Amino acid sequence: MYGYAGNILRVDLSCGKVSYEPLTEELVHNYIGGRGFGAYYVYKEVPPGADPYGPHNILVFASGPFAGLFLPSGAKTSISAKSPATGLYGDSNVGGHLAGELKYAGIDAIIVRGKAQSPSYLLIDDDRVEIRGADHLWGQGAIKAEEVLKEELGDEFQIATIGPAGEAGVVFACINHDFGRQAGRCGMGAVMGSKNLKAIAVRGTRSVPVADVAGLRNVATRMFRELMANPGLKVWQDLGLAQVTTWANSIAALPTRNFRQNFYEDVNGLSGELMKETIVVGDKACFACPMATGKLCKASFRGKTVLVEGPEYETTALIGSNCAIHSIEEVAFANYVCDELGLDTISAGNVVAFAMECFEEGIITKEDTGGIEARFGSLDAFCDLAHKIAAREGIGDLLAQGVAGAAEAWGKEARRIAIHVKGLEWSGYESRGAPSMMLAYMTCDIGAHHNRAWSVTHDIAVGRDIIEGKAAKVVEYQHVRPLFDCFGVCRLQWVELGLPLEHYARLYPVVTGRDDSWEDLLEKSERIWNLTRAFAVREREDFGRADDWPPRRFYEEPVPDGPIGGFRITSEDLNTLLDEYYEARGWDSNGRPKVDTLTRLGLEHVASELHNMGRIT
Repeated sequence: MYGYAGNILRVDLSCGKVSYEPLTEELVHNYIGGRGFGAYYVYKEVPPGADPYGPHNILVFASGPFAGLFLPSGAKTSISAKSPATGLYGDSNVGGHLAGELKYAGIDAIIVRGKAQSPSYLLIDDDRVEIRGADHLWGQGAIKAEEVLKEELGDEFQIATIGPAGEAGVVFACINHDFGRQAGRCGMGAVMGSKNLKAIAVRGTRSVPVADVAGLRNVATRMFRELMANPGLKVWQDLGLAQVTTWANSIAALPTRNFRQNFYEDVNGLSGELMKETIVVGDKACFACPMATGKLCKASFRGKTVLVEGPEYETTALIGSNCAIHSIEEVAFANYVCDELGLDTISAGNVVAFAMECFEEGIITKEDTGGIEARFGSLDAFCDLAHKIAAREGIGDLLAQGVAGAAEAWGKEARRIAIHVKGLEWSGYESRGAPSMMLAYMTCDIGAHHNRAWSVTHDIAVGRDIIEGKAAKVVEYQHVRPLFDCFGVCRLQWVELGLPLEHYARLYPVVTGRDDSWEDLLEKSERIWNLTRAFAVREREDFGRADDWPPRRFYEEPVPDGPIGGFRITSEDLNTLLDEYYEARGWDSNGRPKVDTLTRLGLEHVASELHNMGRIT
């Protein structure tokens, strides 16, 4: 089977059993790889009502057909499970070098179920697969645990670890890899921790079969040449994603003080240029990536100096401006704290900013915080709260449930300023001035995340106040962008440097030997999107339109200041967007896929199941 290793590795931690099964033509044809494999197995094998922390939840690590090949940034691993953050389907992806190593070890996906009796890690060394004890790693930070395993096993092993937050079941715990890459969203680290699985270590020596080696060489070489000739490449190599911060501020999209504002007056202290001048000590790239957006930084605080990869834009936005921490060095130090504890920096920044606003508004007091002066701008407060969250100590036990869980405990005013959709905290683009971007967050299948449809530039291009027609653009992006997660490749070369999609359409047949057109691939992406939506409908009887609604702040409060001061999206606008979106998707007015839509996409079994449950018509 060209482009694939040909095997699924199953690991049952409850009984200590490992086994292989062949990758099937049907799975590849319908779901491509990566995120598609994850969606398929989570829907098929996680029973309705399963506890995200229970042994019946599965954790899927999956690469795609482009991963590990000599083409731009074939470096993405998708990690999927039922999310403890949302109670729905969840996934996250990570770059680095894990995806290729899995394929070199002969594995397209790992499916982990059950729970080990004691702390463990999974060792994969080509055909040798062992479940080993990890008592000596349990309680260690994610970075430290990777260091220890590298020392024990060798630098050639590619390793994914969790930190104390994952061990403690924090709903936004992440999985760390390559000393600074994270699968951050949806609490995949908490699922891993619930299985007593501290780490996965992989080494492989196989090659990946390709249908047309010469064809792959020709397409990939052209892609690399176009990228290297692109005048914008040097800026990305110099500044990485940190350059986005001042741009987002200029278009009034930078989250500030728990999303009260979208313009930060102290943004120059967070700029990519200042970061490069003051704290960057080196560059870092994922597998086969010419952009090298990773920046190794040195930061000091409280007498401690650390080396950290980052901060990238999302971290700077959510920990920096959103918590009003105006020093890029302080943000970098907070980035390190989160990485070592195993906390998603996007959710951590949201949760702490939410606590800070609640503190300053008198919703909570120092009695609630355990004496922490939780005010905007305080790195001390951020670090103290982060450690409490990872340990689930005091207020940290509540904040470990995310903003949605904490808001339920703190009451109506807290719920109004809890910035999330479906329980997942909002990522780095404040969208009151960007209706299509707002809709993308509202309808993202895993909760409030930008990676499925980044359409803020479309809003600016056609007009911020335009509503009509934007739903169609969001649907278009929601089919294109997730394909990259299925392929196992980074989308930055397309998004940021304009590498044409035609290259990826040409890659697919030369790698896999399959004759799918780009339109065929988009239909597979649509199938996956509807499958994850169906998971939510199956999971919750009342799931629907209300779950696609944004935080009240975003339609009740106008933008207070900055370039678009006074602008807001009304609830009527939001309903119009959802109406057009549901119609474009072939869903009913409550946002549930229709039987005909699922049948058209080859999901007859799903349509039948949901229809028999009385969930869809």
